[in-house]
Formats: sequence, structure tokens, C-alpha cells
Amino acid sequence: MTDATVYIGLMSGTSLDAVDAVAVRFAQDSFDLIGSYSQLMPEHLRTDILELCEAKQGSLKTLTETDHLLGKLYSATTLKLIETVGLNSSQVAAIGCHGQTVRHIAPGKEEIPTSLQIGDANILCADTGIPVVADFRRKDLALDGQGAPLVPAFHREIFASKLKNRVILNIGGIANITVLAKEGGCFGFDTGPGNMLMDIWSQTHLGKAYDQEGSWAARGSINGTLLTQLKACDFFSQPAPKSTGRELFNQQWLNKQLSAFTQIPSEDVQATLLALTTETICDAINGLDIAIEEVYVCGGGAFNSTLMGALEATLPEATVATTEALGLGPSWIEACAFAWLAKQRLEGKPGNVTAVTGALRETVLGALYLP
Repeated sequence: MTDATVYIGLMSGTSLDAVDAVAVRFAQDSFDLIGSYSQLMPEHLRTDILELCEAKQGSLKTLTETDHLLGKLYSATTLKLIETVGLNSSQVAAIGCHGQTVRHIAPGKEEIPTSLQIGDANILCADTGIPVVADFRRKDLALDGQGAPLVPAFHREIFASKLKNRVILNIGGIANITVLAKEGGCFGFDTGPGNMLMDIWSQTHLGKAYDQEGSWAARGSINGTLLTQLKACDFFSQPAPKSTGRELFNQQWLNKQLSAFTQIPSEDVQATLLALTTETICDAINGLDIAIEEVYVCGGGAFNSTLMGALEATLPEATVATTEALGLGPSWIEACAFAWLAKQRLEGKPGNVTAVTGALRETVLGALYLP
């Protein structure tokens, strides 16, 4: 094994806004974020990824070309990070690259379970000269797991408390919770839409990538009838383990839900979508078997002050803050998680939590690509 202690983590999530990159140094019982860098997702790539995610049958040409171009984007992002923080490639043990999910079908549905993340790891490895760990989800799926979420093992590693029952709440395109019991238990699941539907509505009606700080939603009023219909989606009543993505909660799903609500002002729809995210998260937390004392939020939703206020109001018994209060900024949690998962892979240690994914056993995750 290499003597290098620095790992790089790359994450591009369901929001399709950027590639987040971190350089992390791991030592015994210590974790140090050396630096970070974020590269905006080019619009043409975002368009092609959306086509692959939402179409029943995406173009093979689009798939292979996007796989290649994402590999190049990941390489450029990594090299820029290395330059920014003053490292050289020989100091990096491995890159943990989540890749871009274009299809995620969990077990238990009518379709064959599968999860596909693209972004050619061979290109990333060749361009940087650094070992790459990628394809983290499919080993868990092979063991009858959901393949997601995978960040709870990392949350447990750095955020667990022996004094408080905590939830680490990630609000990206999809929202998911990690429950960290003070007695040592760890489990979690996807709760449903995070920013995804709000972003779609903002892009459609404001021409903006997202509703900054939730200011547009704050001007609207929640439509109770629409909210009840949205919450009637079967996913919300399914027991854990469960995971979801853009295959379910997408533009087509939203259009279908709104077909009988054409007279509602657009800002009221946005307010109702924010309420959907808030209530499905809080329903999941309030439905747990243990009383949650602290909720720490990461992901893009942590910067939506209207959403954060709604969470605080709906979880009055818990302290609600961002993961900044725990020493790690909310923008970098997932990228750090995949740096840590790359370390687990090189050390031959498990990366999944069976109580989260439902896999038959713990297992080492990820395929290793060598320069």
C-alpha cells in the first residue's frame, strides 16, 4: 500500500450544478480537509445528463460521449484542485470518484435493479497519474442492497456522538438521513425530493438554476390540496431501506402532479414544493423509534434559509444547524465521504452499512483503476 495519506474525493450529484472536489488527509483518529474546489457543470453536459436520466431509452451515442466528457471534466477538476492546494500527484493515495448517476433502480420494483454512474475512471486515472476508485454502488446491489445511500458509513466515522441522538440530513437533489444513535447504532434512507423539484420549477419559471435562499418560495403560500396529493406518492409510505432519484421525481412526474392545478400562482407551487421537502424529511425523522436531539444539515439545501427555517419550525424538539457546527462545511460532506470510501477500498475495509442499504453483508466497495 502507498505511504501517501492524502485522498481526493469527487462528487457530482442529482442537482447537476457542479463537480465538488476535496483533498483530505487521514491519519490515526484524525481527519483534515486540506482544500476544496468546485467546477461548474457545463450546460451542454447538464442537458445530455438530464436526457440520459429522464428518458426511458437514452441514446447510446449520448451515453458514451457523456461518459468520456465527464471523465475529462473530473480530470480537469482534480488537477485544478491539486494546483490550488499545492500538492503533487505522488502525495495522493487515490481519488474516490462517485461519478454521475444516470440510472438508479432499487430492488423491490418491477424493473431489474441497477445503478449506473458514468464518468470514465480510466481517463481520470490516465490524466492524473493517480489510482482511482469508482463504481461504488453496484457491489452493494449485488448483495441485494439498495446501493444507496452510501455516505452514512462516513457520517458514523466522523459525526457520531455518545451524548446525543443525531441525524445528519443531506439535502441535495434528493434528501437522505443518517441516524446516529448515541448507543452506537447507525441507519438511514432516502426521504424523497430535496432540492430537485424546486430547482426544476425555478428553472422553468424564473430561468434560474435554483431559488436562492428560498426567497421565491417565501413569497408564496402553501396549497394544502396540492401538498396532500404530492405526499400521496407511494415512495413516502414505503418502509426502509429505500432509495430514489431522478427516475421517479423528475419533470414528467411534476407536470403530471400539477395537471389539475393550472390556476395556482407559480410562487405558491414553489412554496408547496418546499413544504413537500420539509414535511417528508420531518415525517421521516419524527417517525423514528428514537427521539432525535440534533439535526445537522449538509448539501445545497443547507443554504436555503427558508427551508432551514421550515425545518426548525417542524422539528421544535431538536437543535437544527448545518454541519459547519461540527467542523465541516455542508458543501463538502459528500466529496469527503467518497475520499474516505476510496481509503476504505485501498485498506480492504467495508464501505456500506447493511442497516442502511439492506445488503446481505458488509463489503468492500468500489473498483480500483491503476495508472
